[in-house]
Amino acid sequence: MNTKYIIGIIVVLIIIVGAYMVFAGSNSNKITIVGSTSVQPVAQSLATAYMKEHPNVKIEVQGGGTAVGLKSVSDGTANIGTASESLASNQTTGLNSYALGQDGIVAIVNNNNTVKGITSAQLKGIFTGNTTNWSQVGGSNGKIDVIVREVGSGTRVAFQSLVLDNSSYVGSAIVQTSTGAVQQAVSQDPNAIGFISFASLNNKTTALTFNGVTCSAATVANGSYTIQRPFTFLTKGPAKGATLEFINWVMGPEGQAILNNNSIVRPTS
Repeated sequence: MNTKYIIGIIVVLIIIVGAYMVFAGSNSNKITIVGSTSVQPVAQSLATAYMKEHPNVKIEVQGGGTAVGLKSVSDGTANIGTASESLASNQTTGLNSYALGQDGIVAIVNNNNTVKGITSAQLKGIFTGNTTNWSQVGGSNGKIDVIVREVGSGTRVAFQSLVLDNSSYVGSAIVQTSTGAVQQAVSQDPNAIGFISFASLNNKTTALTFNGVTCSAATVANGSYTIQRPFTFLTKGPAKGATLEFINWVMGPEGQAILNNNSIVRPTS
């Protein structure tokens, strides 16, 4: 074979391999996080702080719900999937879990609602449709407008398990597809009630006390506020490379401080 021809082939191969390595290198520091809209703002806070310290790393955070997070990390389209419910072993086959901490779920009402607290029986009655008027739970006369999350939401699943004992939601419930959408809908309807992550609570709505306990970082940590669930990162197999470095940072003191500031806490009991 002609020597020049062989040299030409070698040069082409070197160029191809070099281009691949540049491409791979340019993407190895990119991390995609997809999943729970409750975890999304917390993950974004972590990502923003991490990228400030590590400007060579790019982290993209997306919502879509826990089910989307599970699918995305399982099929390899995301480096990290996020979940906001307790997951069964068959849901995490082939996945590694990294617990961020516990988050409270709060029932929220319009700021003009006179009801400020609720019991477990009352809350279950409202969301299953057995209680339909605010006067039945100590409020003014008015039809209760129930707002829930969409199927596939980790918050929906957790609330259904913890509050409704897995009973079905009332069929007339209004469905919203994100934490922010639930909060916005409740803020605009004097008769509405919904549920959101405590980490996402703001002054647009009022969180109800539950069985006489106010949701706070302290009451979630000590277990006295019982409507709570885990926030979790998931990877396909053990985390590697830039993803592992990011997760290790999240689990370290800087990441834990950000989680605490977002009311995500480690249990104390």
